[in-house]
Amino acid sequence: MTSTTVTPRPAVGTLTLDDRITGALVGAAVGDALGGPVEGWTPEQIVERHGGRVNGIVGPWHGDEWRTARPIAPYHKGDGHVTDDTLMTHALVRVYGTVRDHLDAYAVARHLVPDLLSNPRWIPELEAEALPLQRIFLAEKWLVARLHYGHVDPREAGSGNIVNCGAAMYMAPVGLVNAGHPEAAYAEALEIAAPHQSSYGREAAGVFAAAVAAACAPGATPDRVVEACLALAKDGTRSAIDAVCEVAVRYDDFEAALAPLREAVEPFDTVGPDYRAPSLGARRPSRLHAIEELPVALGMLLVGDGDFRRTVLGSVNYGRDCDSIATMGGAIAGALRGEADVPAEWADAVAEGSRLDLRAPARTLAQVAREVFARDCARRRTHEAAFEALAGGR
Repeated sequence: MTSTTVTPRPAVGTLTLDDRITGALVGAAVGDALGGPVEGWTPEQIVERHGGRVNGIVGPWHGDEWRTARPIAPYHKGDGHVTDDTLMTHALVRVYGTVRDHLDAYAVARHLVPDLLSNPRWIPELEAEALPLQRIFLAEKWLVARLHYGHVDPREAGSGNIVNCGAAMYMAPVGLVNAGHPEAAYAEALEIAAPHQSSYGREAAGVFAAAVAAACAPGATPDRVVEACLALAKDGTRSAIDAVCEVAVRYDDFEAALAPLREAVEPFDTVGPDYRAPSLGARRPSRLHAIEELPVALGMLLVGDGDFRRTVLGSVNYGRDCDSIATMGGAIAGALRGEADVPAEWADAVAEGSRLDLRAPARTLAQVAREVFARDCARRRTHEAAFEALAGGR
């Protein structure tokens, strides 16, 4: 059985901005690395392959044959390697570090796309230095094709792309820059995601950012995070979150919750029962459907009562797109309870295995968040003065 031992942690209300930002970004990377080696498989296949549930970092599904074994090749998933979820998250942090203010669709075109195209970095799954463009998935390559080569209006470029979790998976930094203000995080993420996604893929990006922002608020709980999401989410995304979370609150053990959560999200998921053989209606725009990953991540947050280990292990053992589910669950749980709740042995192993400083992006983003807040306060004061002059003090 999965251990549910809760390690000592600071009281949630005493956590600082730095605690929460570090917890979210380190937590997202850890969830990503734990989920990578079992991505695409079912809970039953995971048990058969590993002799039980995954309880930590494991090796590649096909062992030493990872370079050639399909459908995984040529990626070394496992052994603490992060995937494109973390590569894109860190890329977005670098954009914030450059702009040092709120971002929009044009910032994606001016800064994110050139970063993917032009700056070689260590890619853990390739075990080589390469351009991030050479690792990211087709839905993310769309950014380069549309913005760099097609010169499409950034606010319209996401139309026509695969509708999936590609934009949502790296939106945690948006929630952290807008910590405690889910409405602002939602609006900013929708703008940033516009070059990448449309329909429920873009909507999920906004709601995930809102969830992270809500988790940063003093006194936040898993229930309050879900309430913030439901207050903002639209159409199928809202319906899917509502359906999954209504089921999730009945469970406190992820093993028992795995099948019920899948059943709850299935009516809204377009991919179908076989994750590696999507249905003909998969990933097309719709007002009735939703990505699977965000509702399940929120469901596992409730099942685990916000505890990082329980939330992430539930997400990982769900299978299917579990690296992204665990990335989202890890980010929200990390923001909720801080870095102290992320098992240090996991974080250290992921940092070593991926050759990444997992805390450096958090230091950058914490400083940017403070600068942006100061600018927001100044802008608000300017607006108040202008409005009072216009309204005559009434």
